[in-house]
Amino acid sequence: MKNGKLYLVPTPIGNLKDITLRALETLKEADFIAAEDTRQTLKLLNHFEIKKPLISYHKFNEQSKSDKIIDLLMEGKNVALVSDAGTPGISDPGSVIVGRCIEKVIDFEVLPGATAITTALVYSGLDTTKFLFRGFLPRENKDRKIITDELLKSQETLIFYESPHRLIDTLTFLLETFGDRRIAICRELTKIYEEIYRDTLKQALLYFTQNKPRGEFVLVLEGKKLEDIKEEKKEAWINLSIEEHILKYINDGINKKEAIKLVAKERELPKSEVYKFSTDI
Repeated sequence: MKNGKLYLVPTPIGNLKDITLRALETLKEADFIAAEDTRQTLKLLNHFEIKKPLISYHKFNEQSKSDKIIDLLMEGKNVALVSDAGTPGISDPGSVIVGRCIEKVIDFEVLPGATAITTALVYSGLDTTKFLFRGFLPRENKDRKIITDELLKSQETLIFYESPHRLIDTLTFLLETFGDRRIAICRELTKIYEEIYRDTLKQALLYFTQNKPRGEFVLVLEGKKLEDIKEEKKEAWINLSIEEHILKYINDGINKKEAIKLVAKERELPKSEVYKFSTDI
């Protein structure tokens, strides 16, 4: 018997008109639909007059229900997987069943579609050429700090998800960790009460302290500026002579030739000029 196929189907993050024709076609043709919240998915299906058997598939039963879905696929059934909103597998269940399909050599297809990440990134007005998405930060500061310590020197635009009751705490933590960077806070994307707030972290904290957070949020935080990185590096050698600067790199395990190149670059001097100070090293 030929195996069925798993389809990962993105659903609208707010506005139902954002569903694709391909997504509707896939949901109509699937034998079963696995849903993060069957009640939420039923609203979507009823709106588009689609009637299919539903399987509850969420983070608390993802392991066990993946086995059931694999059995259905091996029986030749086609299964569509949806989350409450957006793309399955992105801060929502999906990665486990994908791993099982790869392990069992069962075909699966990922449909393109709605995601809050790229929508918020473009709305932010910040650098879109490179970015890092980290989903929801942990609740505990010590756990959050492990992640943010890795991101402190990152030049990429940083994207996080956050819930309304944790927004103030998270903004406070980000301000204390990253300093007063620019941020865009996107609320209820594609919905009636969509709001895009752009300012610094300090002003954002003040605004949302005075205006009670409601709805779901995407936080888009400015990455570390290149000029700030250069300034920090400069502070490390500003009081060193050129010879001491070269020795500093050599003592760090960098060979003499590379050390000269680095010193020349940082001091914006010709390599030949820096080389004169290395002859006795």
